[in-house]
Amino acid sequence: MSPFLAEVIGTAFIITLGDGVVANVVLNNSKGNQGGWIVITMGWAMAVFIGVYCAGQYSGAHLNPAVTMALAVKGDFSWALVPAYIAAQLLGAMLGALIVWLCYKKQFDATSDAAGKLGVFCTIPAIRNTGYNFLTELLATFVFVLAILFITKPATGIGSLDALPVAFVVLAIGLSLGGPTGYAINPARDLGPRLMHALLPISGKGSSDWSYAWVPIAGPLLGGIAAALIFTFL
Repeated sequence: MSPFLAEVIGTAFIITLGDGVVANVVLNNSKGNQGGWIVITMGWAMAVFIGVYCAGQYSGAHLNPAVTMALAVKGDFSWALVPAYIAAQLLGAMLGALIVWLCYKKQFDATSDAAGKLGVFCTIPAIRNTGYNFLTELLATFVFVLAILFITKPATGIGSLDALPVAFVVLAIGLSLGGPTGYAINPARDLGPRLMHALLPISGKGSSDWSYAWVPIAGPLLGGIAAALIFTFL
């Protein structure tokens, strides 16, 4: 499998299962309705675990433009491949969002809360303050990428379980720093589904909140770059 296709598939797994758990908790008439933050953070962590172990051996499982940019800045990844990787991640995120909408179509129809519908697809700040929202995304992604860079592979491989440490980092970020903004920590994770929210015929969906969309793009990108620079310095 080509690295491009691996990034598409891996990112699609993350969004299908990550946005899927949000849909299960937020939308009316779903079995997991009102399941709470622990369910959402566990779901996202397992989504990342599955995406990483599916794509890892083929593309390195970046699945996140912030990770791709950080590795390029660090010198571990070719800048020539950065556009293709980011395009694949965005495409995979859009595909994952489409799958979630198809699976939860009737629950979307049964839900009148436009903000809740948008929250299935992309992040919404708990308290809207652009400066602090941006800082939160930057710092959360900084911690996320820095922690990933410190992960060391075992001397003998443990197969798919090699992806587990990354899932633990995502779980920790969600439980600790996820409250203010919903921890996008991944530009493709937010932008791809936000585009699908705008494009799909979702009844009563309201605005896609494009005035906020730059925050979960710029914040994670700068946070990832800062993590790469600090890691190299250390």
